[in-house]
Amino acid sequence: MSTQTALLKVMSDAARKAARGLNRDFGELAELQVSKKGAADFVSAADLKAEQTIFEALEKARPGYGFLGEERGLIEGTDKTHTWIVDPLDGTTNFLHAIPHFAINIALQREGVVVAAVTYNPITNELFWAEKGKGCFVNDKRLRVAARQRLDEAVFATGIPFLGHGQHAKFLKELHQISQRVAGVRRFGAAALDLAFVAAGRFDGFWERDLGAWDLAAGTLLVTEAGGKITTAEGGDDVLGSGSICAANLDLHPLLLERLKAAA
Repeated sequence: MSTQTALLKVMSDAARKAARGLNRDFGELAELQVSKKGAADFVSAADLKAEQTIFEALEKARPGYGFLGEERGLIEGTDKTHTWIVDPLDGTTNFLHAIPHFAINIALQREGVVVAAVTYNPITNELFWAEKGKGCFVNDKRLRVAARQRLDEAVFATGIPFLGHGQHAKFLKELHQISQRVAGVRRFGAAALDLAFVAAGRFDGFWERDLGAWDLAAGTLLVTEAGGKITTAEGGDDVLGSGSICAANLDLHPLLLERLKAAA
């Protein structure tokens, strides 16, 4: 059953509304490649504009909910049980370079638990969505994680620590442990879509560290509702708090975790 509830419709509409502006900006950005500073400023403006659009749409539909956004931080709501967690543009560097792989991420947390999620790639028009206990979908198609059970058949996604972010030496050890045992490792530059792709069975798993709650919140629900397993990269429960994640199907999750621990 792929009919969205009123809540999911509110979230999807907010994402699509913000996407209209991002699509316009993305088109212009492709023309801006010559300018060094101009393009970066342009992207931060696009980011802020998208977050403002989402904030206004969600606030109008559900007044009083709290809001945690990458750009504006935490805004306490009068309703202390609900918080939106939003990344208006995940994959900023891709966007900046006119690479059509980025997403809008919206999750709703109820009493500390993510209960609804939307991840939208405006370029491909793929809207990944899930509600707790009701399954995971892309547009109107039901999703399940991949059924592969062996590392040598699996393709994993990850993120490489970049300038001023994360522990590069640790990452290289992990990559060494994993890449020689699997069919492939991919680095696409948008954690939100990496998790959506795990939910869709395109990637068999994903691991990364030093992420924000807004990068992860929606994807954790997409993967679990598609039948996958999510922990921190150390095997713990506090994914959003730690910013580290290991996601895969039930067969591959322990194998991926084992390799990460071997690299520690």
